[in-house]
Amino acid sequence: MKQIIDLSSMLFLSCSFSLLFIPGLADTSNSSNQNNSSKKSSGSSTWLEVLLICLGLVAVGAFSVFLFKLWQRKKREEQHARLLRLFEQDDELEVELGIRD
Repeated sequence: MKQIIDLSSMLFLSCSFSLLFIPGLADTSNSSNQNNSSKKSSGSSTWLEVLLICLGLVAVGAFSVFLFKLWQRKKREEQHARLLRLFEQDDELEVELGIRD
């Protein structure tokens, strides 16, 4: 469980850090000849881009957690199968030695 919490906090930090590098987020234009409607539309498109990027990062994070859980389950099933084979070999050995019929 701790690994999932660490993974989610790392995903959040990487999402926050990656938002710093999006060129559309920094409004560096100082020209006074732009009207409010163009500022408003560029602002809403910027937030739409941020929203889409965040949703994409969340989807990648969720897919990563899903793959990790799938890998853990597969590993656990392989260990269980190995354990069962070990006990089957012990049973066969007992029968061969005549300890058990």
